[in-house]
Amino acid sequence: MSDISIISLSNPVLQSYIVHSIILALKLLSVSTLTTLTRQYLKVFSNAEDAKFFKGNVKFDDPIVERTRRAHLNDLENIPAFWIIAAFYVTTNPTALLAVMLFRVYTVCRIVHTLVYALFSCPQPIRAFAYAIPYLIKWYMGLQVVLYYITSI
Repeated sequence: MSDISIISLSNPVLQSYIVHSIILALKLLSVSTLTTLTRQYLKVFSNAEDAKFFKGNVKFDDPIVERTRRAHLNDLENIPAFWIIAAFYVTTNPTALLAVMLFRVYTVCRIVHTLVYALFSCPQPIRAFAYAIPYLIKWYMGLQVVLYYITSI
């Protein structure tokens, strides 16, 4: 595949990257909404004006709200790194089967991570695996990018 065809929208690796990036962006938005809905349902807010408007209380340590918020923060710490690393990984012309599998597994694991963190408290090591697998995928892709471009310097 030529350099220009790597960034072609007909490239299945790029197509997969786009689809999984959008799924992850929508997931990120969904967890933000979940945090808001949890606050409203429990009537627990972080700002006095919200508490007054929704007839609730200001509270910074509600365990349910904090668990949902931490799941959202975890996404904010991990998904943007995926977008950057995976975008550069696409430029290395990886095998389509491997790249698509990595993107799929990453996306599914991040969804599972949120489900077992924010919605269904599951015993470890489920959440640990749902975190570690995507973490290792990012490291793999990142190292592949570095090796690819170091050898072409």
